[in-house]
Amino acid sequence: MGFLKRLLGLEQKPGEPKPISDVVFADEVLKNERPCIVDFYSLWCSPCQVMSGLLNELGPRYTGRVDFFKMDVTKHPYAPSRYNISSVPTVIAFKNGKPVKRLVGLIPIDELKRWIDELVE
Repeated sequence: MGFLKRLLGLEQKPGEPKPISDVVFADEVLKNERPCIVDFYSLWCSPCQVMSGLLNELGPRYTGRVDFFKMDVTKHPYAPSRYNISSVPTVIAFKNGKPVKRLVGLIPIDELKRWIDELVE
């Protein structure tokens, strides 16, 4: 059964972005002791799908140091409006419950890795 879940994308590997909603945003991100990266995306957005793939690839490298989340802005509009998300993909890094860094648009994986590395230094 695990093989089928993984094949269909229903099972998460450690470190991959965890889907979250407006309801749990504060508990999962703002009250988290570790730095958090939230990928604000929409299913209709092709660059968002690419960014999600990049974060799926990089996330496991930071297991235990950074928590990764993803939020569909169409289904969950409260947090995106609170953080002035006007285009997707937008990735925001949070530390101690506060946004500290922001990326808007798609960037190469090497730049994204450097951006994350700066957060954990």
